Amino acid sequence: MQVRRIGIHDSVSAVFPPEELRDELADLGPEVVIVGSDGDLETCNAAVTFAHTDALLESGLDWVHSIQAGYDRFPLDAFEERGIALTNSTGIHDTSVGEFAVGLLLSFARRLHTYVRRQEDNEWGYPAWDEPFTLDGERLCIVGLGTLGRGIAERADALGMEVVGVRRSGEPTPHTEEVYTPDDLHEAIGDATFVALAVPLTDETEGLVGRAEFEAMREDARLVNVARGPVVVEDELIAALREGEIAGAGLDVFEEEPLPADSPLWDFEEVLVTPHRAAAERDYFRHIAGLVEENVGRIGEGEALTNRVV
Repeated sequence: MQVRRIGIHDSVSAVFPPEELRDELADLGPEVVIVGSDGDLETCNAAVTFAHTDALLESGLDWVHSIQAGYDRFPLDAFEERGIALTNSTGIHDTSVGEFAVGLLLSFARRLHTYVRRQEDNEWGYPAWDEPFTLDGERLCIVGLGTLGRGIAERADALGMEVVGVRRSGEPTPHTEEVYTPDDLHEAIGDATFVALAVPLTDETEGLVGRAEFEAMREDARLVNVARGPVVVEDELIAALREGEIAGAGLDVFEEEPLPADSPLWDFEEVLVTPHRAAAERDYFRHIAGLVEENVGRIGEGEALTNRVV
C-alpha cells in the first residue's frame, strides 16, 4: 500500500480548523485535501477524521486515522472485514488531560469555581473557613493508568498528593504509591478524596461506576471523569449527589453529548460541567500531524502502523 491522497474530513473542525492540519502536512509527499462531503472520500485512499461515517467504509480507503484516542464510535468488525486499517491518537493526551484533570482538583480544593460564580453576581464573599484545603497530602485514586491516567498521576504527584491507581494488571506505574486490580476497586476508592476516571470505554468499563461505587466512596469525596460518559451510570451519580453520598463531581464527558439543557447536573453547586474538552489545546493539530507523518513513513517502508486498532 502507498498513500497517494489523504482526505482530512471536515468533522475534525470539532477540535481544530482542518486547514491547520492540511497546511502542517503540506510537505508530506502525498496530496492532502480537505474533504467537505463524504463523496469526496472516493478520491482518497487515506483519511483523517474525528467522526465515524459509513463513507469511510464505502469509499475504497486503505487507512483511516482517528484524531481521538477512543475508538468506541468506530465499527471495528466492519473495518476488519473490509481490510481497512484504523489507527487512533493514543499517547498524545497525557499533558493536556493531565493538566485539565488536576485543574478540576485545584478548583474544588481552592474553591475557585465558587469565586467565579460570585463574580457573575458582583458578590464579594467567602466560603466557610473550613471549605478550602490544599491538595498536598490528599489521596487521589486514578482508575485507569494508561496515557491519560499516568498524565494525571505525574501532575498530582508533583503537587504532593498521595496517588494510587487501579489497573487491570495491578503492576506498578510511575508516580503511584500503590496499584490495585479492578477486583479491589472499592478498596482503592474507599479512602480517596478524589476519584479520577481515565479508562477507555469498553464492554468491561461501561457502567463501571454506579451506586455501589458511590456508596464505597467517602461522603466528602469528589468524582472526576475525563474518560467517557457511559463509564458512569449517570442517573445513579445524580442520585448520589442528591443524597449526599459524595460531595461533588468534575465532569468532562456524559452519557449524552451535548449535555441536555434539562439535565440536573447543570444545577449542583459542587458539579463542574465542561464540554468534552479535556484534551483540547492549540497544538493539537501538530500532534496529529506527527502521528500521520510517522505512519505515512511506516507504510512506505512496509512497517507496522503506530497505534493500529484494526
